[in-house]
Amino acid sequence: MSKQKTKNATKAKKARHEEAKLPKKPKLKKKKKKPFTKKFYEEELFRLQLELVKLQAWIKEKGLKVVVIFEGRDAAGKGGVIKRITQHLNPRICRVEALPAPTEREKTQWYFQRYVSLLPAAGEMVLFDRSWYNRAGVEKVMGFCTDEEYREFLRSCPEFERMLIRSGIILIKYWFSVSDAEQERRFQSRLHSPHKLWKLSPMDLESRTRWVEYSKAKDVMFAHTDTKQSPWWVVPSDNKKLARLNCISHLLSQIPYEDITPEPIELPKRTHHSGYVRPPMSDQTFVPDRYGGGYDFNEENYDELEWDPDD
Repeated sequence: MSKQKTKNATKAKKARHEEAKLPKKPKLKKKKKKPFTKKFYEEELFRLQLELVKLQAWIKEKGLKVVVIFEGRDAAGKGGVIKRITQHLNPRICRVEALPAPTEREKTQWYFQRYVSLLPAAGEMVLFDRSWYNRAGVEKVMGFCTDEEYREFLRSCPEFERMLIRSGIILIKYWFSVSDAEQERRFQSRLHSPHKLWKLSPMDLESRTRWVEYSKAKDVMFAHTDTKQSPWWVVPSDNKKLARLNCISHLLSQIPYEDITPEPIELPKRTHHSGYVRPPMSDQTFVPDRYGGGYDFNEENYDELEWDPDD
């Protein structure tokens, strides 16, 4: 028995010796994530917004038609993301649609009819701050539609979206998911902030008492409309800043585009016309100077004043 142990020990020693001769595998260094600081958020947001400007140019150049739907619970952060997306974009190319409650006449129309007129033409992107999915959510939960209208929506919505896609529209759908506790915190913040109080509607307050009903309605909606051709992309939004970066980054990844930024433009010099005589400044009506910026300028060189380009 002792001989066997000695033999095994010798083999193990030889194996270790041979292993020592082999080149060691390089250790893979894990890429450290940057700490999520305010500085990082602002720099990354600005970078993504620059990419959105490039995407906008590509959409216009190639005549793309893009529809982006933003849905989710109240106070989930949809509006904040939309605001950051559009901040540096041309409203003639990228516009936001947020429809109010339908009129009595619109209630008698085909349900999708009032949304069809808002769809993009070539070279446009439309962001729907809530959409035709109102029927699957608030209308169902609050009893604003009949059971038959609700069932018909679940049947026809996937086909309606397939029609949009076949027509050449790029359709992207986001669902912003917020926890019960975070939604309550945001509602409380709005209650105590005069600047945000307008965001709270009676419907928002009612939604707090019907949390489970909204959850069930969302589950049924996903079961019928989360299709292969038009999937729902869920954005966890308890952290608003993370949600904004994640959503914008994902949006950029959904539309292949190239950087077609034009070459630097040289501003032509202004022409001067010696025969032009400007009317007296006293003939013009100015807003009151309440903040001391100063309207103390010389009438003769008023047009020559240098203005802050960021103004």
